[in-house]
Amino acid sequence: MTAHDEDPAIAVADMVAHVLRLAATWTRWDGVPRHVDDRVYTPHKAIRRVADHMIDHLAEVEARLAGLPTIPDHWHASAITTEQDMAPFTKDDLDEAVSRLNRLAQIWTVRLGSLTEHRLDNSPGEGWSIRRVALHLAGSTYYADAVGVMPE
Repeated sequence: MTAHDEDPAIAVADMVAHVLRLAATWTRWDGVPRHVDDRVYTPHKAIRRVADHMIDHLAEVEARLAGLPTIPDHWHASAITTEQDMAPFTKDDLDEAVSRLNRLAQIWTVRLGSLTEHRLDNSPGEGWSIRRVALHLAGSTYYADAVGVMPE
């Protein structure tokens, strides 16, 4: 299957499901940040990065579909680790992450499902096609994979 044939809504939903499967173990996090590539990751940072990535690209897609310029991305993204990122990841944090990411996945699914195949692949404005944006977004598993599964 080529990227052109892949259903982007399924790819985004699968990404969120993968992230949440890993996050379900993060209430056991030992408080030690994970160093991956040239960055530092924690459970809170992984959830923040996935949500921010989903919001950022959703804003891009919506602006392009409306024929508006996109807002430049000035977020620090993975380059910073905040004090909040270092906090313990509690059951309440997991509940919030589940609600937040599932709602964002639903928004993406609804938006992508409303577009024809032609519109997905021949997107307005500059940049990747909307299909490619969504498939890129599906790579957000990277952030959760950086934290990994917490052992029992």
